[in-house]
Amino acid sequence: MIYTHILKKVIKPARYTGGEYNSCDPAKPHEISFCFCFPEPYEVAMSNLGMKILYHMLNDRPDTVCERCFMPWPDLSEILIRQDIPLFSIESKKSLREFDILGFSIHHELCYTNILHMLRLAGLPFYARERGEGMPLVIAGGPCSVNPEPYAEFFDLIVVGEGEECLNSLLGLYLEEKGDRKRFLERAAAIEGVYVPSLLEVQYSSDGTIRGFLDPKVKKTFVRDLDNSYFPERMIIPNIEAVHDRAVIELFRGCSNGCRFCQAGFATRPIRYRSKGKLSRQAAKLIESTGYEEISLSSLSTGDYPELRDLLDELKPLKEKWTNISLPSLRLRGFYGEFAAGSLTFAPEAGTQRLRDVINKNITDEDIEAAFKEAFSADCSNLKLYFMTGLPTETMEDIEGIAQVALLAKRLSRSEGKRSPSITVSSSVFLPKPFTPFQWEAMDDRQATLEKQAYLRQIFRKNRIKYSYHDYDMSRLEAIFSRGDRRLSEVIVAAYRKGCTLDSWTEFFDAKKWDEAFSECGIDPGFYLRKRPFDEVLPWDFIDAHISRKYLQRECERAYAGVTTRDCRLGCNGCGASAGGCCALC
Repeated sequence: MIYTHILKKVIKPARYTGGEYNSCDPAKPHEISFCFCFPEPYEVAMSNLGMKILYHMLNDRPDTVCERCFMPWPDLSEILIRQDIPLFSIESKKSLREFDILGFSIHHELCYTNILHMLRLAGLPFYARERGEGMPLVIAGGPCSVNPEPYAEFFDLIVVGEGEECLNSLLGLYLEEKGDRKRFLERAAAIEGVYVPSLLEVQYSSDGTIRGFLDPKVKKTFVRDLDNSYFPERMIIPNIEAVHDRAVIELFRGCSNGCRFCQAGFATRPIRYRSKGKLSRQAAKLIESTGYEEISLSSLSTGDYPELRDLLDELKPLKEKWTNISLPSLRLRGFYGEFAAGSLTFAPEAGTQRLRDVINKNITDEDIEAAFKEAFSADCSNLKLYFMTGLPTETMEDIEGIAQVALLAKRLSRSEGKRSPSITVSSSVFLPKPFTPFQWEAMDDRQATLEKQAYLRQIFRKNRIKYSYHDYDMSRLEAIFSRGDRRLSEVIVAAYRKGCTLDSWTEFFDAKKWDEAFSECGIDPGFYLRKRPFDEVLPWDFIDAHISRKYLQRECERAYAGVTTRDCRLGCNGCGASAGGCCALC
């Protein structure tokens, strides 16, 4: 009853009430209680495909019940703290401390203080070394596991890579060693993809760089047979509208293009496809079990799925029953009007051919113009264009090129379109990311970034084109943690104690508090934003991500020479991902 009482006082109680269609039965007899913790609010968390896959996979185990807990909005947080009520799960309203395992899915660097907030509300110490028997095992996974060091000391173990196969092995081992935390962690470290931070010793040089690691490498885990891997036939229907509120099928994992800035493209290799027949059956079952009127064909680049046209033909019966087919990620190269929907998103990334060659975007000016014509002739009503500023070797001519591409779209919308579509341009700030050819690069400085954004803002306002851009200070913090080491954990704690949470939300982000936290901890943020030599030991070098370091360096050198690398579908480029013999392209 206490939860009914407090939920009457919050803005959106449906975030916490539970009871959603297709959610689990928490009363099921079980040996393991697992709570899936997503350090973002309900609307964001319920849009995440990975969460949906693992939630249903764990609940399909006869020995496990998996519930959910998401980052509470400040109104609920204040009530929980004031009334000394522990953070609870959505399904059974059980305190997080009562679960056997808490599993955090970490998807971006600006949610690190949210992790601490959820641990605090649960009544648990921040650092794994301060938690013992009788407390839940706290584990993590997700895209940020490619460099888990800034938050590593908060967790007992971290899954590096894709969690489906690894989690099942971990739970089996947990049943064997339940009650002996130390022995469980020692044995878990032998499972592919499992990183136990307490077993890794990092050695530093006098200049602050890393000298080496005292532990064998952690090998990234991945699903080798995607076509026969677990995928749910049902998905939870949110109580309130989520950011992406629709059914989803996953076409493939990995990417063949090799854009040199793109962590997702490299970190998810090798490339693996689901078969057309499997996908059409999954789509039909999801629509039947959810009642959604839209299904999204998900991947890093939907247009690269080799049987896309045939798959769309097989999905026609769903479309005829008023089910919209969404293609959220299409390339400019080879775009066909038949794929067009009312709203389209393209990502040229750079404004000139020279810079697109540097980043290996592998699209030409002709590709861009052809795609625009196809889109507008197919009655596109809303076109979104994504670019980056601050890319390696960028000049002001490249920034001017961004404006020219957008103005080309506007001209063609008038000559080729059947109506006047809305055109929106968005620019992010380039961030050097681990396991990319640009992982050694520096981030652009504040003044240069603001000048570029001001120039584009002026041009687009004059030409009545909508323009949005990423906040520099938020991007800077993301870049620091993206390439950070475990010494940053004390900065995260210091910033949290100053009140930093929900840092990815502009209304809550406070750059001044973060600067104060760095200063108090005696850590220079510039150390993590600088350009690094190829021979420097990087904080994530103990992870084997199945991508050759030599390949990444060679790609970086080719970038400065303005030399492109072919798409993997045209022939293996030797990145190392095919070494296991499971890359669909090799």
